[in-house]
Amino acid sequence: MALAIFDLDNTLIGGDSDYLWGQFVCEKGLVDADDFASRNEQFYADYKAGTLDIVAYLQFALGPLKGHSTQTLQAWHRQFMEEKIAPIMLPKAQRLIADHRNGGDELLIITATNEFITRPIATALGIDELIAAEAEIVDGCYTGEPAGTPSYKEGKITRLQQWLAGRETSMKGAYFYSDSHNDLPLLELVDNPVAVDPDPTLHAHAQHTGWPVISLR
Repeated sequence: MALAIFDLDNTLIGGDSDYLWGQFVCEKGLVDADDFASRNEQFYADYKAGTLDIVAYLQFALGPLKGHSTQTLQAWHRQFMEEKIAPIMLPKAQRLIADHRNGGDELLIITATNEFITRPIATALGIDELIAAEAEIVDGCYTGEPAGTPSYKEGKITRLQQWLAGRETSMKGAYFYSDSHNDLPLLELVDNPVAVDPDPTLHAHAQHTGWPVISLR
């Protein structure tokens, strides 16, 4: 029995849920579309370049949640799942998850995207354990501010170590599947790193080190 860790965006799903959420709130008129779309594009470019200011991005991404009721947010997310996420679910990813589950492995998603966006996606994939960027909630409402250590780059290792504390789960033989060079710190930590439809930087690193490269598309 091993720990099978999965990145989410562009790994288990065929797109970036954070970026797509930005598109969704613009299309629904929930934000100033022109300004928000422009900033969303720039943050996504920064992410792909490995230069993202994760705190600034989380403040941006969490802003539209501020001041809205749980019922309203849940309704938005249901629509988001139908319109943006369902079309990019990957059958090969679901088979990979099933293979690990059938082998008795423990399943975990770790993502830099915030938990509001990703928890229902993890549920749809049948994975209960999720480490995601956390949002500050006061009196049951989102404040628009991040909380805790963002699960981004080296922060994924920090959050994973916190998750492992007090568990019997071992990192021996652990897998980590990711598409992004931003995940190199955690990929280099596990016994079984796997590059999934990798970006050019990760693809070159995987070829150099002999890591498996697979496609779930």
